[in-house]
Amino acid sequence: MLISIIQSILTNILKAIYEPFGFALLLAVFFMFFYLFAKATSWTKAVKIWWEMFRKSKRFRHLFLLSFYVALMLFRTLLNRSIWSNPLSNILGGWGLYGDDGEMTTEAIENIALFLPFTALLYWTFPEKFVDHRSTVRMIGRALVISFSVSLGIESLQLLFCLGTFQLSDLCYNSIGGTVGGLVYLVFRKGYKVWRKKRCGENEL
Repeated sequence: MLISIIQSILTNILKAIYEPFGFALLLAVFFMFFYLFAKATSWTKAVKIWWEMFRKSKRFRHLFLLSFYVALMLFRTLLNRSIWSNPLSNILGGWGLYGDDGEMTTEAIENIALFLPFTALLYWTFPEKFVDHRSTVRMIGRALVISFSVSLGIESLQLLFCLGTFQLSDLCYNSIGGTVGGLVYLVFRKGYKVWRKKRCGENEL
């Protein structure tokens, strides 16, 4: 009886430490980078430089939003997940809006929505690297490859560290979401170009 109580306590303590471990480590690493920068100048100056860059540099703001969303993705998929004893217990995953128990599930929609902003923000932040002005099909294909690769990396890490389950449905829906994100970027980009051209024409009149 006593041994089982001690074992339960130790298990709960280790889980409480392990589950937020990745997030805590990532936060500590970024804090130490900022600490080294602030130490070379001063804390006040470091904060002031950061704010000036955020206020004046469009590229900096785009990169900040992308970094923020990637952190949200990692926290959702890897950094704050419970340990699974068998990450291959449901390798096919769920492919519909209803689970095996007949209850409605939004997992498919969530997986699509998770990657949609990612590729849109990635294209928005690095248009010179990912945007091909000559071929729309190539841009969409690139969004598919990027989202599939990132999703495969996340699923592989979940399998390696027993965080959640490796599911082919997640891989598929994440790839669809990333591809849709690339399409959303293209639509907004073309719409913005039309609006800007129209506005310039009105100013000339």
